[in-house]
Amino acid sequence: MANTLINIQNKSITEGPILRSVISLAAPVAMGMFMEFALSTTDYFWVGKLGPTAQDSITSSLIVIWTILAITAIISVGLTALISRSIGSGDIEKVIYFIKQGFALAIILGISAAVIGTFLAGDILEFMKAGAETIRHGTPYLRIFFASVILLFLMETSYAIFRASGDTRTPMKVGVIVVVINMILDPLLIFGAGPIPAMGVAGASLATAIAFLTGTVLLITLIYKGKLGYKLPHWRTVATSLSGMLKIVKIGLPMSGHQLIFMMVYWFLIMIVHSYGENAGAAMGIGNRLESFCYLIGYGISLAAATMVGQNLGAGKPERAAKCAWYAVGLGIAVSAFVSIFFFVIPRQIVGIFSNDPYVVPMAIDYLIILGLSQITMTVELVLEGSFTGAGDTIPPMLVMVPGHLLRIPLAYYLCFTLDWGINGVWWTLTITTTIKALILAFWFRRGKWKEKII
Repeated sequence: MANTLINIQNKSITEGPILRSVISLAAPVAMGMFMEFALSTTDYFWVGKLGPTAQDSITSSLIVIWTILAITAIISVGLTALISRSIGSGDIEKVIYFIKQGFALAIILGISAAVIGTFLAGDILEFMKAGAETIRHGTPYLRIFFASVILLFLMETSYAIFRASGDTRTPMKVGVIVVVINMILDPLLIFGAGPIPAMGVAGASLATAIAFLTGTVLLITLIYKGKLGYKLPHWRTVATSLSGMLKIVKIGLPMSGHQLIFMMVYWFLIMIVHSYGENAGAAMGIGNRLESFCYLIGYGISLAAATMVGQNLGAGKPERAAKCAWYAVGLGIAVSAFVSIFFFVIPRQIVGIFSNDPYVVPMAIDYLIILGLSQITMTVELVLEGSFTGAGDTIPPMLVMVPGHLLRIPLAYYLCFTLDWGINGVWWTLTITTTIKALILAFWFRRGKWKEKII
């Protein structure tokens, strides 16, 4: 048996009041996710000064970026389950081993995505049936993103390592630094200042790349210096193992796979949206940004739930793991209900922050009101996904999510074109399918078979 992790295991995760544990772990994660919301929203705010087509290019590009994030989930989901379970059982050698395999996998996938994406950036936007101006703005934006995408893989892997170890504050602090750098650089690179040339939409992508570089360097430096709370003796001498990487992939792929399908469906939904013009794409972008506030906080709570479920199962406490998951669900419901109130009461004022275009604003207002109906169920879906992930039982969410995602394409066509609901048919499609998925997932999780999962 390797060195025990008594000195690093967060006892509040496996012992003591559950609600306090959930809040203390989830609050920094949720704040970190809020920083990601602030980062993408900053881009959209400044690019909005260039007009609706520029905003539409960011909307279309964001779908590509979300697709890449779904691929990074192969690593982050697998690492979260394996590291948290190893910490719960007190096996330091396994922790070090999987950290090494996670970074190796991040480099391999990051380089592969960079090579493919850099060459196909323009073709991707054409596939989405984006207009000529959207493609003109979006192609350089995507090329810069793909050129630096390995930084995103390394950063997300580092975040997963910290969170699985019970340290949610460090990712939050680094996230703040990343966002602040992006906020400062966005207007400078988009519009130019002094010797800095105006780069337009591409400037937003370069600002994000520089911010990611800073965050990646900080996180890896902190890992080297033992900020995880435990030493990594000779971790660089640990051999890279194909079997170890495949074990990460085996756990992470079902979750990542359903997220990829989710994003592929969005690629087709954006085609439907573009059939109503680039103003509709800009409206969807505004709605996405505002809805992502709830999504990212819910996702942050789900990461906390994954850590708590994993460590409690590793410590032989399945009933406590279940209670942690449901407390996390309750916290997510409270937050999302609060956000929904604003979507219902002051949608015009919120949308007005990003656009005053007379064609864009009404469509974006409808988006907020209709999607406001499903913010609670979206959060339930996310937190229970995270809870399954912490248990290493990623097949049930995949079996629920994949059909739910695929249903969106025919349902959107039916509501938009057969029933003639217009662009609102897309918004209603998102709300209906999210609610169905959440209800099925809650029923499945309550059955409790995940408590018996061996990884």
